[in-house]
Amino acid sequence: MGHDDFGGGGGEGGGPPRKKRRVLRWFTVCLSLLILATAGAGYFYIEHLNGNLARDVLNLGDRKLDKSDPNAAGQTPMNILLLGSDSRRSKANVELGGAKGDSGRPPLADVQMLLHVSADRSNISVISVPRDTKATIPKCTDPDDQQVYRETTDKINTSLQHGGPGCTVATWEELTGIPIDHFMMIDFAGVVSMADAVGGVPVCVDNNVYDPQSKLRLKKGNSVVRGEQALHWLRTRHGFGDGSDIGRARAQHMYMNSMVRQLKAGTKLTDPGKMRGLAEAATKALTVDEGLGSVKKLYDLGNDLKRVPTKRITMVTMPWQYAPGGYVVPKKGDADHTFSLIRNDIALDGKDKKKKPDKKPEPTKPTVPKAEIPVRVMNGTGSALQAPVSGRAGVISEQLGRQGFAQATADQTPKSQADTTISYPRESQRGNALAVAKAIGLPEGAVKHSSGVQGVTLVIGGDWREGTAYPKGAGGASGEKQENKAPDSADALRGDNDKACMEVNPANVW
Repeated sequence: MGHDDFGGGGGEGGGPPRKKRRVLRWFTVCLSLLILATAGAGYFYIEHLNGNLARDVLNLGDRKLDKSDPNAAGQTPMNILLLGSDSRRSKANVELGGAKGDSGRPPLADVQMLLHVSADRSNISVISVPRDTKATIPKCTDPDDQQVYRETTDKINTSLQHGGPGCTVATWEELTGIPIDHFMMIDFAGVVSMADAVGGVPVCVDNNVYDPQSKLRLKKGNSVVRGEQALHWLRTRHGFGDGSDIGRARAQHMYMNSMVRQLKAGTKLTDPGKMRGLAEAATKALTVDEGLGSVKKLYDLGNDLKRVPTKRITMVTMPWQYAPGGYVVPKKGDADHTFSLIRNDIALDGKDKKKKPDKKPEPTKPTVPKAEIPVRVMNGTGSALQAPVSGRAGVISEQLGRQGFAQATADQTPKSQADTTISYPRESQRGNALAVAKAIGLPEGAVKHSSGVQGVTLVIGGDWREGTAYPKGAGGASGEKQENKAPDSADALRGDNDKACMEVNPANVW
């Protein structure tokens, strides 16, 4: 290869230009090597972070709910179960969690929150279920040793001992009817390292508080909790409210909201060293399902969550009541309504924008005679605990046929869904879908515009396991009897509320 192959020559005298080009060439080569080296280091560091993550199976139950359908724009909501484990299997966790006699005990999921991200990414709803909630834990199989845990009834925090977080996911799907897409679990040591990595989390109490059980001691007013003190805040039960797990859930909501505000402010994200510390802490702290098992997927998830303004983040506790045996149980009506709002992607803050009327509104009348409307009927009556009702799609398709829908056909594809719904793919088909709904007594609120279906599709949910007419008052898709927001009993807390203070239990004031 001659000099001219690198662009040599040119110009009278030739020397200085050639020298300049030679210097430029070497500079370019060195810069390229530097970029490659940096890229390589970045790749190996990301692989290192990927290696920090622990992964587990998403759902250990025999039956799983079908994923949420996309809306008319093709956007799909996302449900992530957040778990806090009291594992004491590592030396660090024993030192932080105390109770050394429990070091060999399988961990409990004492913190359980479902994070729902709306399909359009405009809002986030978070619902906590108290750890003492009485729940039916379905049959689960441990993926590591294939041990089968039979169906049982117990406090929901024990579900983690039935093979891992995948059994807690199965239990949540059974309790709420909400399909869960991912889970993220953190332990004692993880909480401490994360709190340190973000530089502490601001909290507030309305009085001096000391809880000898959790070791939390704070003066009245605002404080910034770090490390073990952050863990003490999240574990405190006796020090807040009535001394039960309910007060602890609200304290956890305040902590999470405050941490989100810290991260959104960006004060801890401009220093590369702190960013690296946060990345190390987060990846070492987490166990995630296989679908979230890489830094890239967690980064993409973080970008999704970052789009939601703090004022549209709403945290609630499942409406509850006490029951014999030291249990908490869902409050009839209010809990069902709250779960239904999340299933139907309705924001718990009640601030979903009302759709502006179209210039050409969607039709409410059928565009063709009943006999010419193709209707696909699917059986979604199966759940984590109940087998599907055999032949259900056939029974309802025959009933529709008797009412003039000659093209109603039963589809045998397995489904599992809590609420009965009718979906249609194009605006022009809304009137056709409403005609089907009217024929079976299904409320208009259960009729949905979805890009995930090919034609008018009726899915018979777990709320309609018998009969040929949809039972009045069943399900919650209509939203007709209650407001489309969380009930007062859910104790909602908004993400931008930086004035909230925990009420201290009088027995724990110092």
